[in-house]
Amino acid sequence: MSQVQLNQLLNGVTQLETADLERFAEQVNFLLAQRKTPSLPQSEAELLQQINRGLPEATQCRYDELRAKIRAESITPEEHQEFLFLVDMVEQADAERLQHLIELSQLRQVSLPLLMHQLGIHPPAVNV
Repeated sequence: MSQVQLNQLLNGVTQLETADLERFAEQVNFLLAQRKTPSLPQSEAELLQQINRGLPEATQCRYDELRAKIRAESITPEEHQEFLFLVDMVEQADAERLQHLIELSQLRQVSLPLLMHQLGIHPPAVNV
């Protein structure tokens, strides 16, 4: 692809709405994963895509913002309810990610800690 075509593509991408940009980025990441690891079976590639999927950026930003307000003890009751909803969402996403990690470890016939080490995934720090 020439530099002009690449610049045109990037110019088009900059005009996407945030939700569309997130979907586009997910698809690009999936394509990159496929190209970098063409020898991976499709099932492993799909699991890796699920494992590497994060929260939408807007959701993560709001979660971080509300978490900071809790620490600063400046959160309103409405914001606290929103934070609890986001905590449930994060916990659900973490549980799904763990399930995908377990499935991948079983496919590769390695322990979960070994798989996490191979993928460079570290257990999250405990925040109290």
